[in-house]
Amino acid sequence: MSAVAAFGALSLVGWWWGLPTALAAFVAGRGPGRGRTLALLLAGALVAGAVAVAVVPYLLGLGTQFVAVVVLAVLVPWFVGRFSRQYRELARAGWAMAEQMERERQLVAEQARLLERARIAQDMHDVLGHDLSLIALSAGALKLAPGLDEPHRRAAQDIRGRAAAAVERLGEVIGVLREQSEGPPQGPGDFDIARLVGDAAASGLAVGLSVDGEAAAGLPPAVERAAHRVVQEGLTNAAKHAPGAPVSVELAHTATETRVVVRNEAPEAPAGPPPGHGGRGLVGLDERVRLVGGTLDHGPRDGGFVVAARLPHRAPAQPPRRRAFPYPASPAPAGYGKARRRVRRTLLTALAVPLATGAVLLAVVGAWETVAASRSVLDPRDYARLRVGQDRTELREVLPERQSVDRPTGAGPEERGVTCEFYAMTADRFDDRSGDAYRLCFRDGRLVSRDALTP
Repeated sequence: MSAVAAFGALSLVGWWWGLPTALAAFVAGRGPGRGRTLALLLAGALVAGAVAVAVVPYLLGLGTQFVAVVVLAVLVPWFVGRFSRQYRELARAGWAMAEQMERERQLVAEQARLLERARIAQDMHDVLGHDLSLIALSAGALKLAPGLDEPHRRAAQDIRGRAAAAVERLGEVIGVLREQSEGPPQGPGDFDIARLVGDAAASGLAVGLSVDGEAAAGLPPAVERAAHRVVQEGLTNAAKHAPGAPVSVELAHTATETRVVVRNEAPEAPAGPPPGHGGRGLVGLDERVRLVGGTLDHGPRDGGFVVAARLPHRAPAQPPRRRAFPYPASPAPAGYGKARRRVRRTLLTALAVPLATGAVLLAVVGAWETVAASRSVLDPRDYARLRVGQDRTELREVLPERQSVDRPTGAGPEERGVTCEFYAMTADRFDDRSGDAYRLCFRDGRLVSRDALTP
C-alpha cells in the first residue's frame, strides 16, 4: 500500500502517474491484505489533503483531481483485484465441493452394496438356519425311533450334531456379512404360516396351530413377512433349545392388527449337548417387527419360552431409519459458502463504495470551494474605487482576506518585481461571472495595474 500512496501523490502532479497507481492498487487488492489497510490509507490521504489545503489554499484547485485519483486510480482497481482474488478462492472451493460430492457418491454406492449384502445375509440366516434346525430335529427324532440299530442311531446323532454345528458356523459367517439395514429384508417368498407349521410337524416337531379370526384381504406384504418370520424364528429356537417339547403357534387377526405368539413348554430332557447361542435371530426379528411399526416380546415363561409380536396393519408413523454408516452426509464445505458470500459482498461493495466515496468527496470539495470562494469575492463597487498608485495598506480594508483559488488561463506570467493577486467576482456557481477574477498587481507595495480576467 505504500507504493499506492506514493504513486497516488505523484498523480496529482501528472495524470500519467495514474496508471502505475492503478496497477499498484490492483496488486494490493489481489494480495492477502485486508480492507482495513485501504481504509487507513484513504483516511490518512484525506487528513493530509485537508491539512495541505488549510496551509496552502491554492491547493484546493487540485480537489477534483484528488477525488478522481482516489476513486478511479485507487478504489476501483483495488476492488477489482480483491474481486479477482476472492473469485479464485470461490473456484477452488467449488472444486473442493465437487471432490467431496464425488466422495459422497462413492460412499452412497458402497452403502447400497453393503445394504444389499445385509439383505442377502438376512435371508441366508432365516432360510438356511430354519432348514438346518429342522434337519437337526428330524435327526433327533430318528435317533429315538424304536427298533433302530445302534450304528444307525449313532449316525442319526452324528447328523444332528453336524446340523447344529452348521447352524452355528452359518451364524458366524452371516455375522461377517450382516450390517444394520435401512429397510426390512425381503425374506422367503412363501409366507404361508400353515405350511411352515406343517413342515415343522412333518420333521418331528410337536407343534400345533390355532387361528383366531381371518386375515384382512389387503394385509400389507411387510406384515405378512414379519408374521411369517416370527413363527419361523420361534420354531427354530424351539427346535434348537427345547427338542421334544410341545410348541403352540397362535394367530389372532383383527381389523387393525395381527398378533403372533409362539410358545414352547419346558423340555423333558435334552437329547444331546445343547447348541450354542448366537443371539442374532431375535435381534434381527426385533428390527424387522420395529420397521413395520410393531412390537416384539420374548423371554422365558413358566419354564418354557415365548415369542410374541403385535403387528399393526397400518404403521402409525415411518420408523426412523438407521444409517449403515456412522458418518452423516456432510453439507457443502463451509469454505464454499463463505467464499460465495465474500464474492457477492465484494461485488456490491466494489459498486457502492467508489460511487459513494466519489460523491461524498466531490460534495466536500464543492462545499469547501464555495466557502473559500465566498471569502475571496471582491465587490465590483470596491473594485471600481481602486486607483493605480494606491498603497497596499490603504486597500487592506477593501480587499478580501483570501485570494481566489481559480486562476484564469489568461493571467500570464508576472513581471519581475511585480506581485499579482487574484480575487473572485462572484461565489455563485450559477452566475455568468463564475470563474472570472480581478487581477491586482503591486510593485514595492503600490498598485501598478488592475484588470478583470475571464477564462
